Amino acid sequence: MTLRVQILKDKFSQGLGLPFKELLPESAIKLAISELKIKYKKRLFDPFVTLWAFLSQVLDTDKTCHNAVSKIIAHLAESEVEVPSLRDAPRTTDTSAYCQARARLPEKLLEKVFNYSAQKLEEKVTQEHLCCGRNILVIDGSTVSMPDTVENQKEYPQPSSQKPECGFPIAKIGVIFSLVTGAAVALCIDVLNTHDIKLARKLYSFLKPNDVLVGDRAFCAYADMFTIKKFNCDAVFRKHQSRTTTIRKGKIVGDCDKLVTWYKPKTCPKGLDKDEFNALPPSITVREIYYYIVIPGFRTQQVSLITTLLDETTYSTLAIVGLYGQRWDVEVDLRHLKTTLGMDILRCKTPSMIRKEIYVYLLAYNLLRSLMWSAGTTYTTPPNRLSLQGTRHHLINFIPKLLAATSQKRHQIYRTLLKVIAHKAVPDRPARSEPRVRKRRPKAYPLMTKPRHELRKQLQTA
Repeated sequence: MTLRVQILKDKFSQGLGLPFKELLPESAIKLAISELKIKYKKRLFDPFVTLWAFLSQVLDTDKTCHNAVSKIIAHLAESEVEVPSLRDAPRTTDTSAYCQARARLPEKLLEKVFNYSAQKLEEKVTQEHLCCGRNILVIDGSTVSMPDTVENQKEYPQPSSQKPECGFPIAKIGVIFSLVTGAAVALCIDVLNTHDIKLARKLYSFLKPNDVLVGDRAFCAYADMFTIKKFNCDAVFRKHQSRTTTIRKGKIVGDCDKLVTWYKPKTCPKGLDKDEFNALPPSITVREIYYYIVIPGFRTQQVSLITTLLDETTYSTLAIVGLYGQRWDVEVDLRHLKTTLGMDILRCKTPSMIRKEIYVYLLAYNLLRSLMWSAGTTYTTPPNRLSLQGTRHHLINFIPKLLAATSQKRHQIYRTLLKVIAHKAVPDRPARSEPRVRKRRPKAYPLMTKPRHELRKQLQTA
């Protein structure tokens, strides 16, 4: 067994270690295991092999555990390691051992490895990639669905509008992305009816001094503008629709650009702690910018922005408007996670495994982003213009070649991988607009309105 484990660790460190040698080296996983004081036995599916198999599982289009275990057996067979006999095979080739190994992975370990990947990718950003010398982050919330099990329903209940046993548990996630690298920087997971701003308040601790956070109107609140400034950061949010201030009030600093004073709410808002509310200052000064959108196909015609970037000389009106225009990148990043990688519908049966699965998806997403960054900077192509789906396809196809190659040949294959990734650039289509319609008709089955056991009885009595 020890020989098998060592061969698998060597193969994965060679095949996956080369593309991700800076972002996810084996030393980073060892450090996280040491910090968390995780003890494990010398078995086939130790934390290293299990994590790498989990990553390959979410990156593949076939996300079954059987496919992940089959890859492990294939790696062993290629190395001429004795394949388990029929008597011993169920313990090694069955998915049970792998699923138990995934369950043994602590959530904190996956969280640490994900945070490490985000930090290492952010360290690659140089001054030339920054906007006005500032690192720009975008924030948004979304939802993910999961199997309808008793444990999942208890932790992440289905929408109240759906009848019992007729819906699926849904979790709410809040994610902060880097505008420069496209990487996921921070993650928060909660129940469906959690407001976006509550998720955001759990993510502010991940901000670093001098960061600029960009978000939609859901995050534009008095307490949050003050909190972000307290972290020595700034914010650019769309003004919340409940605020009715007009352009006539405030100090005008440019065309449709003014400084206004916001006053502390008279009552403590929902979701805000009483002590936090009492600590708020009586007033804050923010900058308000109005502009109009005249592009056909855009739903929004007038936009009002609120920002703490008060220096109009350093941060011009057009610069802030352009910055908020890039907020749409967060929608694309979430679509990559949910649609391209397939995180929209998760597969695990317990809440703990669901959270682990989400962290592994974001880790895999960051690993792809790191490849795109390396390819773009090596071959002078904007990394964010590269295709994430194309990167994923190339990586899946190149990994077997990397595993089988010698050390000298492996670097040549890796350079070729970066070259083909850089070649797959997505065209820039500014102001592109498409109708939100579906051409392919769904099958004409009725929706499920009763629990399955009741529907079975109806079939039997019909």
